[in-house]
Amino acid sequence: MTILGGIFLYAGLAVTLAGVLSILIPLRFLRIRTRKQGLLTLIFGLLLFGAGVYMPVTETRVEPARTHFDEFMPAFQFREFHSVTVGASKERVDRAIREVCPEEVRFFNTLIRIRGLKALPEGRPMLQGFTTGWWQSLANEPGREIVFGFGGGTRIAKTPEEFKALGQPPLIRMAMNFRIQELDADHCILTTETRVFAEGTHLLRGFATYWRMIYPGSSLIRYMWLRAIKLRAEREPSSTLLRTATYSVSGQQL
Repeated sequence: MTILGGIFLYAGLAVTLAGVLSILIPLRFLRIRTRKQGLLTLIFGLLLFGAGVYMPVTETRVEPARTHFDEFMPAFQFREFHSVTVGASKERVDRAIREVCPEEVRFFNTLIRIRGLKALPEGRPMLQGFTTGWWQSLANEPGREIVFGFGGGTRIAKTPEEFKALGQPPLIRMAMNFRIQELDADHCILTTETRVFAEGTHLLRGFATYWRMIYPGSSLIRYMWLRAIKLRAEREPSSTLLRTATYSVSGQQL
């Protein structure tokens, strides 16, 4: 529903704009030849946009919890998931997650600014930047999983325990994780998932519209974030190569 809703929203905006312009000057290249047709185009655009806003939202619940992420976000209406295979040990992948900086993630600060958010400072680990503001660290298991998130309603959650205890609407609970699944000593699958739970009719509808609008850019950010982590982790020689490396001088091994 997220992608389809986004298509309706963006199509609605485009058609609405064409209708507004055609009421002033009919856009004949779009086969809108009269101002009356422009008005009909405007109405159709608003209907498209409204369909994107009011598209149904379904809730998903994960039981039983299998990860730290499941413990903090067992229920959600919005989700995004990405994965990548990394040719590095779980220790190096974990270190790369914690050390990668905004300048290594292509388009990150540009897309953040487009959304009206404050860009993260360059030269400073992104994870640190995320967890020193409203977002907080929720779970931290080195070499396996990192979870951070934000929760708020009538009050803002300041601890992992408060995050779990939030329950009075209107409220919003959102979290993101990085999870490492070891394949062998030098290969891992790295995944990142984002889940959002919104409660309260107006808050849910408003966030659904926002989520569907920002989803393309949000998806690109996460894809590029994983790519940056992969590149950083793989820059170091693999542990296998380190164990077997030899040096030679004049054809003789030392």
